[in-house]
Amino acid sequence: MRPVQLLFALSMLWGVALPAMAAKPEESVVKVLASVRYPNPIRPWTNTQPNEMVGTGVVIEGKRILTNAHLTLYATDVAVQFRPGEDKFTAKVEAIAPDMDLALLSLADETFFDKHPALPRAAKLPRVQDNVAVYGFPIGGNDLSVTKGVVSRIDHGPYLRMGFGQIIQISAAVNPGNSGGPAVVNDEMIGLVFSRLNDSEGVGYVIPNEEIATFLADTADGRYDGKPVDATGTDFQMLENPSLRAFLKLDRKVKGVMAVPPTRPPQDYPLKEFDVITKVAGQEVDNQGTITMPDGTRMPIHSLIGKVGGNGSVMLTVLRGGQTLEIPLKTTTKDLRLIREYRGEKPSYFIHGPLVFGNAKADAIGFYARLNPGLFNGRSPLLLRRFDRVAFPDEELVVVTSPMFKHKLVEGYNEVVGMVLAEVNGVKIRNLRHLVEVLRDCKDEFLVFRFADIGNEVMVLNRAEMAKVTDEILEDNGISPNRRG
Repeated sequence: MRPVQLLFALSMLWGVALPAMAAKPEESVVKVLASVRYPNPIRPWTNTQPNEMVGTGVVIEGKRILTNAHLTLYATDVAVQFRPGEDKFTAKVEAIAPDMDLALLSLADETFFDKHPALPRAAKLPRVQDNVAVYGFPIGGNDLSVTKGVVSRIDHGPYLRMGFGQIIQISAAVNPGNSGGPAVVNDEMIGLVFSRLNDSEGVGYVIPNEEIATFLADTADGRYDGKPVDATGTDFQMLENPSLRAFLKLDRKVKGVMAVPPTRPPQDYPLKEFDVITKVAGQEVDNQGTITMPDGTRMPIHSLIGKVGGNGSVMLTVLRGGQTLEIPLKTTTKDLRLIREYRGEKPSYFIHGPLVFGNAKADAIGFYARLNPGLFNGRSPLLLRRFDRVAFPDEELVVVTSPMFKHKLVEGYNEVVGMVLAEVNGVKIRNLRHLVEVLRDCKDEFLVFRFADIGNEVMVLNRAEMAKVTDEILEDNGISPNRRG
């Protein structure tokens, strides 16, 4: 959605009481049932076998149901049910934010909402030690479960799929099946349950209403754009070490963090080495890189950027060589990481002869390691660049994403699954589309594949034979020609 609309939309979605709300929380809590088929990175022309997910959802305003993304991502069928034995209502995923672990469902038959109104959402964060109740359908039974505890802390931390945001920690019991259910204080929802701490009792995690409001405002136009992030790749170093502070000639009263420029900064990069960031959007930064907000909660720099950077930049107050400067830092909603997770898209791949190429995905790295145990003995970019940002627009790591099909063309070669392709016939490969173009346009007798993994051999294959056997390999392996990639 348009950034200028965000603050108004948040006030409408979070802080204003809405009519026709449920008298009791249990009237608005439903069971969510989803049949999910995840991408298969090793056989990208297929999906995995169906995985039946059971979780919880809650009715919100606008005749919609809020639940977790991890219950409905890649769902082929979704239904909701008020209580066991009652009718199931077919649902549709209207919006999903995998990095926030939130999803919005609509129902084809809206008569369901006649008896199940929206649960009101609290306009403020709860206080630590507030009594809290968690509603849901966890394992161990069929009917609605209610567990109780207190709000333990309010913090910032990771969601699923590399998301990050505000988190409410609670002591109420949370188990598989509680995901997507409301956490309630004084009959008002304070957030949505999404996780728990494994091997520990009484540590559950809730996505608070403010994050939910951000999601609803973002998706109001039918599209999820995502939270703003720093577009430059700047990192921040804490300023607690006395020697570092002495080197920077910082007075004891000066608080902030030191900017660490990216390895490959853009040409218009505004910061310099040893710049000290003292404020972000007018909010003072402490020596650990956190900001104390007006409500008393502490927020890391990156979270504040995600909160206020919706107009394409965020203003930094910078101490440089004894001078105080105001410098804008660019922001973007585009995911600039080189190796990302699947977030609802279908795998991209291309089959050429006995080889299957794809763009590297974080979800696939563990599969590659099991199929090719020696893969990470060298200097695989899957490890060395695991958390890098793209070095240029549209950069992708192209990997051999499936074990080689058995064929005489590749006899005598070691398995190359999981290896990153560096170049073909001397042409450095920028991304998967570029690889397809290089293979299509090549007129040489042989294709010479070189991999980025140090110590791995070159693979040389006859170009004409590769093209000739592709259809044969597809047919032998039951792959339709239109699924070549």
